[in-house]
Formats: sequence, structure tokens, C-alpha cells
Amino acid sequence: MTEFSKILIANRGEIAVRVIRTAKKLGYFTVAVYSDADADALHVQLADEAVRIGPSNVGESYLHIDNIIAAAKVSGADAVHPGYGFLSENSDFAAACAHNNLCFIGPPAAAIELMGSKRLSKLAVEKAGVPTVPGYDGADQSIDNLIQQAERIGTPLMIKASAGGGGRGMRLVNDLASLKQELSSARSEAENAFGSGELILEKAIQNPRHIEIQIFADQQGNAVYLGERDCSVQRRHQKVVEEAPSPFVSPELRASMGACAVKVAKLCDYVGAGTVEFLVDEDGKFYFLEMNTRLQVEHPVTELITGTDLVEWQLRVAGGEALPLAQEHIRLQGHAIEVRLYAEDAYQHYLPQTGPVYLWHTEEQAGVRIDSGIRSGSHISSHYDPMLAKIIAYGPDRTTAIRKLDRALANTVVLGTQTNRRFLRQLIQHPQFKAGQATTAFINEHADDWQAASTQQEQDAAAVAAALLHTTHQSSSLGAGSSFRLTGANQTYSCRVRGHQWLDITILGACYRLKVDINGHQATIWQQTTHQPTLERRYHFHIQGSELYLDNSEQAYRFEDQTHAPSAKASSQGSGKIVAPMDGNLMAILVEPGASVKEGDVVAVVEAMKMEHQLRASIDGTVSSVEASVGDQLKARQLILLINRENS
Repeated sequence: MTEFSKILIANRGEIAVRVIRTAKKLGYFTVAVYSDADADALHVQLADEAVRIGPSNVGESYLHIDNIIAAAKVSGADAVHPGYGFLSENSDFAAACAHNNLCFIGPPAAAIELMGSKRLSKLAVEKAGVPTVPGYDGADQSIDNLIQQAERIGTPLMIKASAGGGGRGMRLVNDLASLKQELSSARSEAENAFGSGELILEKAIQNPRHIEIQIFADQQGNAVYLGERDCSVQRRHQKVVEEAPSPFVSPELRASMGACAVKVAKLCDYVGAGTVEFLVDEDGKFYFLEMNTRLQVEHPVTELITGTDLVEWQLRVAGGEALPLAQEHIRLQGHAIEVRLYAEDAYQHYLPQTGPVYLWHTEEQAGVRIDSGIRSGSHISSHYDPMLAKIIAYGPDRTTAIRKLDRALANTVVLGTQTNRRFLRQLIQHPQFKAGQATTAFINEHADDWQAASTQQEQDAAAVAAALLHTTHQSSSLGAGSSFRLTGANQTYSCRVRGHQWLDITILGACYRLKVDINGHQATIWQQTTHQPTLERRYHFHIQGSELYLDNSEQAYRFEDQTHAPSAKASSQGSGKIVAPMDGNLMAILVEPGASVKEGDVVAVVEAMKMEHQLRASIDGTVSSVEASVGDQLKARQLILLINRENS
């Protein structure tokens, strides 16, 4: 038995909060670590102790092994839980913990090293008889050899970073003419994300299901699987919706995949929680994809259908206990679905968003679980992944789980920074998803179904609500539990919506009533009429200076008061200004002053939230000046370069 009493959580955000809660439940003391950007974060507040580990940059904080080991020593922690991401699958970190007499709550370093390489793990499981996707996973990593191997495999071809996951360093190639550029881009992204540019090539399986098996192993040599999760709904090869059990997997397929997953765990002497991922084609043939040697983001859906606490299992197994359940005692009951709430514009190529969280509001609901690392007052930084929370719903059947999840999303409010909530509701309400027929191609195949705009009726109602709240706020009338009746002369309110679209709202002498709970950031608004019933519309809102944020459960709006501002309504779109879309690092500038560019040409690359973002010219013209340098830490909307429009 390995005894420990104080656990340092070497992570941040919702997973750190998740681990802290179970650790406290079992009587352990907890230690949080934080960077400068996370000094006031929720996980820091919830832990018994906290240690600063460096600046905001991950390389100097959450990825700095020496700093985390030092934090464990100064706090007196005798165990380390790595969460997911960051150092969770770093064999050097696991070895460093062992070297410093810290219990690493995860698998042995040797298992992490083997399974952390897509190339080496694929070779190992092939020898064990586990089916794999045809491709190239050799040691010769020269670009010329990779091109030669790709020509042998043919298209469609998938390029993957051997050391990583989450869609980083991954490219789908349908035309070999672009192969060299895609290989270079994938290698650059992989080196920046994982410190290794090693790549593998695979024949792309068209429209597969992405099915993963949760496994668990103890130090006594026992290993079990706890059913599957269907993670097919993805954007940019990153999971968006996960559910358990899969609507596609039969009991026979589950047993076959589960047996292979346990075989993978045993071949590397695995200990703890792990996930073996497979691609499954339309005929039910499955292929080993990779093994994640950690707890997965989507582990809550498995917990809900098996009635387990997988973090508790991790702590017990790390302490030397045998697995709590044998394979024959593991039962799957009901259905669970999880969605990932991201700070991103899902309708603009999933562009990550940064900024404040003025209001974070959720509603308690039976069968709904929300794992979050944010609160009102948090700030979304460009230094970390844009996932804010996981919304999980459980029911006796899939239909009930979907219905509960939709209601939970409607009652999840983030004001201050844009999220993908509306997009998530559209996904789970789509007929193909409801029918259980979504594959990895689902989001791209139905791109036209994901519409950013709300209905005109919703927009008009939100605009009127904003005008009324603005009017009462300007008159200093808003207070806790206030109620108003507005009548009389016409009132006009001018604003910009999300900084782009202009609106002039005139309230034509109508009579409105408002109920406002300023402390709860809630307002109920309806128009009084004599002869017909009127729907009460309810909103969450926040007023910050000249900006009013409004949420009607369908969409979040941002109104910028321009009533008394000069009339300057010209759009900056197509102006020739290339600006940073968010806070981030300037990775590359691909043009020089005097260069001619065409609309759509890539002129710069910005790295933010672990992804590279290509910036394109919005007009034809000539580069007149470059205002930033490679390596600069950019602020959102900071000018990078100027393009003068080509004279027609």
C-alpha cells in the first residue's frame, strides 16, 4: 500500500476543481498550483493551499516540471494528480514524481512513454493482434520520405502528430499537391504544442464513428473496461459532444472492443484510468487509434451510466487498493450526454474568444451535472484551452437525456465573452443526431444548418429589452427588485450589436412593464395591451459602462450604446487592416512592405489557445506597413499590418 494524505493537482480549470472535490470527499488535503493569469481562479480558491508556479505562459508554469515538483515540496504534498492535458501524459513528469518520492496518480512512466507515441503504440498493438489503420509509422521522418509514403498510401490521407492529440498537428489531405505544405504546417503545430514534430500517416477512413473504451487497471494486474463513449461529433478533430453508451454499438461489438482495450492495457503493464480510442467504419470494423494514458475530459458520462466516481478509483488504485469492481459486476444503466462549452465563435471558423465573464449562471436540475472552472468575475485568457465547462445530462433513455441537456444549455448563461452555446443546442436538436446517426463528418456535412442569427422576432424583442434597460439605467432607476412602467413620448436608442451591426430602436409610445432584479441580473419585460395577452420575456443582463449584455436563453447579445456618439457607421470590414483576432503570439508574417496580395491570401499566423490561426487579406492591394514583429504577444484587435487597396 502507498499512503498519501495531501494531493497537489498539477492542472487548472474544471478538471482541477473536479479532482479537488473528490479528494476532499475522501479526506485528503489539496494543493492547487497557478500561473499569474490564474491567481484568482476558482480552483485556487477551492483548494486548501495554493502555490504560484510561474508566469502565464504554460511553458513557464503548468508545463514546467521543476516548478511543479518544487511546489509539491514546499507545500508538503506527497501525491500528484496531473488531470488531463499539460503534463498528464509526460513520462518525464511521472518519472520526476517517482524520483522525488511523490505518488503519481496515473500509470507508470514506461506505459506513458510507449502509448504517448502514436507511432510506437501502433507498432506494439499490432504485435498484440489489435487491428490498426493502414499507413506509415516509421522512424524516417524526413519530408521527402513522408511524401513518398503518402503517395504509396494515397488519398484521402490523414497526417497526425505522433506525440499529441486534440486535433493539433492533424491534417486531412485530399490532394497530394498540397502535401508538402500540410506536412510542414502539421509539424510546426506539433512541435509548438507537444515539443515533438514526429508525424504518422494513415489512410483516412471516411465517415467513421469515433468510439473509445474506458479502461481501469490496478497494481495487482487486474484490468476492466467500463463500456464505451461515442465521441463522433467533432470540429477540427476536437470533440464537442460525447455520449455513453453509443447509439451505434451493439453488445457484441462492445465486448469485442472492450477485450481489445484490456489487451492494450495489459501489454504495457498499465495502472489507473486510461482510454483506448478506436475508429469504427460503417460495417462495424474497428481500428486502434491511440491510447490516452490519463482521465478523459468526457469521463463524466461513464460515471453517470456506471454509478462510479472514476477520480475516487484513481486515488484508491494509486494507494495500492484493488479495483472496486470486477468485470462481471460492471453494469451500464441509462444514457448520458456531455457537451463542451467553449469560448469561441462557432460561426466564424470556431475562432477562440478571450475576455471577461461578467456573469456565470446555471440552474440546478435533476439529472444534470455541470463541471466548470469559471465563475462570475473570471477572465478568459489566450494562454489556455478555450473550454469553459462541461454540461452533462443523464436520463433513463437517450431521448430524455437530450431533452434535459437542451434545457440545461438554455439555462447556462455566460455574459461578457461569446460562447458556442447556441451551436451546441443546434447540434443536439438536429434530426440526424437525435436519430443516433452522427459520424465524424456530421458537423461539416451539415454546415448550412448551423445559423448564427436568431429569428427576427427574437432580435427585435432583445433590442427593445436593451433599450428599456438602457433607459432605466441612464435614469439611475435600476435597483434590487425594481419595477417600472414606461409610457409616453417616443424614445430612440442607437447601438452597435457585437461592435458591427447598427440598430436604431424607437419605442413608439407603447406601454412596457419591467421587473428587474439587479443583484440577480434578471429582468422580465412585457408590453401592456388592453385587449390581448402578452408574453413575458425573461432575460439575464449585465451593464458594463456603455455596454449592455443580454441573454434570452437562445442567444447572448452585446449592445454598445452609441446614442450620443458621433455618427460613424462605416464598417471596418475590408479596410485592409490586419488585426489580431484575439490575444495571442505572432508566429509568422508572410509578407513584406511593398508586396502585392490578393483577397484571401494568408499574410500572418497567430497562435492562441494552443491553435494556429491564419490571417487573410480582406482586399486586393499592396502591403504598406508591418506594425508588429514575430514573437510579439498581441492584444485582441492589435494592428499587425496595413494593406492599401488596389486601384481599380
